[in-house]
Amino acid sequence: MILSALLTSVGINLGLCFLFFTLYSILRKQPSNLRVYAPRLVAERKLKQNTDFNLERLLPSAGWVKRAWQQSEEDLLEKSGLDGVVFMRLFTFSLKVFSVAAIIGVFILLPINFLGNQLLIDFSDLPNKSLDSFSISNVNNGSNRLWIHFCAAYVFTGAVCYLLYNDNAEKLYGAVDQLKSEERSSQRLGLFSNKDRHLRTLEKKLEVTEDNMRMEQSSLHEKEVPAAFVSFKSRYGAAIAIHIQQGVNPIEWVTEQAPEPDDVYWPFFSASYFRIWICKLVVYVASAVLTVLFLFFVLIVQGLTHLEQLESYLPFLKSILTIAFVSQVITGYLPSLILQLFLSFVPPIMKMLSSIQGYISMSAIQKSACNKVLWFTIWNIFFANVLSGTALTQVSVFFEPKKIPELLARGVPAQASFFISYVVTSGWTSLSSELFQLVTLIWNFLRRIFAKEEADDLIISSVPYESEIPRILFFVLLGITYFILAPLILPFLLVYFCMGYLIYRNQLLNVYAPKHETNGKFWPIVHNSTIFSLVLMHIIAIGIFGLKDLPLASSLIIPLPILTLLFNEYCRKRFLPIFQAYAAECLIKKDREEQNDPRMTEFLDKLIVAYQDPALKPSQYSRNTDSQTSPLLQSTEI
Repeated sequence: MILSALLTSVGINLGLCFLFFTLYSILRKQPSNLRVYAPRLVAERKLKQNTDFNLERLLPSAGWVKRAWQQSEEDLLEKSGLDGVVFMRLFTFSLKVFSVAAIIGVFILLPINFLGNQLLIDFSDLPNKSLDSFSISNVNNGSNRLWIHFCAAYVFTGAVCYLLYNDNAEKLYGAVDQLKSEERSSQRLGLFSNKDRHLRTLEKKLEVTEDNMRMEQSSLHEKEVPAAFVSFKSRYGAAIAIHIQQGVNPIEWVTEQAPEPDDVYWPFFSASYFRIWICKLVVYVASAVLTVLFLFFVLIVQGLTHLEQLESYLPFLKSILTIAFVSQVITGYLPSLILQLFLSFVPPIMKMLSSIQGYISMSAIQKSACNKVLWFTIWNIFFANVLSGTALTQVSVFFEPKKIPELLARGVPAQASFFISYVVTSGWTSLSSELFQLVTLIWNFLRRIFAKEEADDLIISSVPYESEIPRILFFVLLGITYFILAPLILPFLLVYFCMGYLIYRNQLLNVYAPKHETNGKFWPIVHNSTIFSLVLMHIIAIGIFGLKDLPLASSLIIPLPILTLLFNEYCRKRFLPIFQAYAAECLIKKDREEQNDPRMTEFLDKLIVAYQDPALKPSQYSRNTDSQTSPLLQSTEI
């Protein structure tokens, strides 16, 4: 890709971002759009509708930025839970990491790359030159300037590990350790209104449905299922039961910590070990098939970045492709846009696959889907683009590990321009569209036109962590990987993380509300992905210094991935157990604090019916209250 094509892509996306920001700042002030841009505040009755006309409503403003910025982490923890805090910590961590990277990369490495003459740059025609001019490829082979890149790799790795351990790990893991589960009450909404003109017909249908449901409940109530929720009078006793093998056969009785009542996923609650094992196998095969099929779309997109290949496949487009602006749009903007459209279907598919994998909680399903989407993205967007045309036709290279660094060193720098464009297209524009909420806005507009009455129900969605966390972590991988190869990507990433920090703080405050909690378990995914990115950078550095005729630097970089993995092993021993289980001393302390609490008796009474299968709950509607239609099971909402 040439520089002018990148500038075209940046210009298009900047225009879209400015348009979305301007429209959002105006539309958010309109009373009719409160359900779109502040549904959480409307549901919590913290926002009053002012229908009086005001000229200020029609003028764009940035007041929402100030409010999002001023929100403290304590407020965020209270409103969005620990998962929301982890999500925003990911942005702050990335901002710190790439602020350091940008200082080193933009002010030191970028000038060194640009002043090299390996590629014989003609400064008189700079806009039509390849972006490789700004990469390490332009540094002369064997140049002593490459030692600056070598030192930068060590300094940057140390900075990332320090930030990963000290501005996030200690504080975050401490918050996880001190987190106390809170009871949540759920409000049920009626499905039918008294004003419905078909009320009598509906009542008849409901009576028949209720009778059928009660008969089914009676049959279910008499059956025994090979699973149950067991409550304990102390946290410490529950922790002991979880970690003790219950029978001689370890797969006959399997115990795990129960999720929150509103987090239970019932379809696999009583599934056998064999059924869960088969489901997991099916999911793994389906994920692998999806990954392979997606490679075809990647190869098609790759063809768009090389006009000569496109002309050879579609010769009738040759006359159109000679137009400068058309060729710049096709090579600089269209590939990333097409790839992003295809990629948008992946998170829902992965969440569906995770839901049949045997988990008994929605939070576990979301965490599993997050992992699947992340590695799917890394393989299909990063490695498939980097290795297309090389490793895909030379499968034998994977059986020769010594050639992998060289292969990556050749392929990764060549795709720098594509990934810079990808950050701009998939990053900037997706964030601005997240703020604008186009689909919800259109749905709200149609609802107001065609709905005769104001809808009583207001659905508040939660943050789609399974799609957003992998996207952010993929950009972190790109920034770390291209730190010494093509530092031109770093300013674009900083813009993305700054935008994301403000936009998602605003969304967590006004739009999204948590439905369930993983208690911060997304952070180990962040940690593992960051370590993987660092090691990948080291492997590529080994190959690139070898290609640049600097074998000593290539050899001296080898201790770096070893030290990084040792650091990761220490973090796993030190912090990972806190995510898996509470410490015994903390559990005993909490048990003693609540031993004389009068509210505990009431809590334990409610706990008996808290985990009730929805299939056995009484119906929401019942006209009669005699003994024949009274609920089979009495329950108390908690």
